[in-house]
Amino acid sequence: MSALTWAVAAVVTDDTGRVLLCRQGRGERRYALPGGRLRPAESPVRAALRDIRAETGWDIDLVDLIGVYHLTGPAGEATPGRVGPLPDVLVHVFRARAAGVQPAADPPPGCRLSWHSPDVLPEAVTPLTRAAVTDAREGRSGVLHDVSRTPGVAAPPATTHWRATDPDGRSGAGQPPEQRGEAADPSLRP
Repeated sequence: MSALTWAVAAVVTDDTGRVLLCRQGRGERRYALPGGRLRPAESPVRAALRDIRAETGWDIDLVDLIGVYHLTGPAGEATPGRVGPLPDVLVHVFRARAAGVQPAADPPPGCRLSWHSPDVLPEAVTPLTRAAVTDAREGRSGVLHDVSRTPGVAAPPATTHWRATDPDGRSGAGQPPEQRGEAADPSLRP
């Protein structure tokens, strides 16, 4: 494993179930989930609320944690303009809802925002985005997933894990709280 960076992202949906994606204005220009890196001593919850507002202009309500995704690349892979390989990234991906019907602020330049059906994602989407949106669409929570940053390159085997039942044997533990008839986790509030 290379150096490790901690990050957050969210599968943000609107009232119709569409997913908010950001198409970066640099590099390969692939679509990705909104998010960013954690600051020193910052919790993933606070980072998600801060980074998504900063990147998109949207205020969001976090619902639950879809999972933790380990984004990896081939050992020694370097990118143009960078000294050394890209770091591995450990990403906390949350399920979230847009708070309101329009952004609370204008997004900064560099990210073109658009809403997409989770069943028909753009072709140029990051592997992490595809994995997390699929897990969200399937109603999974508590996923631990290795994802290769290189499209078409498989991650190591046996990398996706989730519980279909809770420790007491009740079904539905892998579903979002609202599908289990529960309220969103209050600990996900700032």
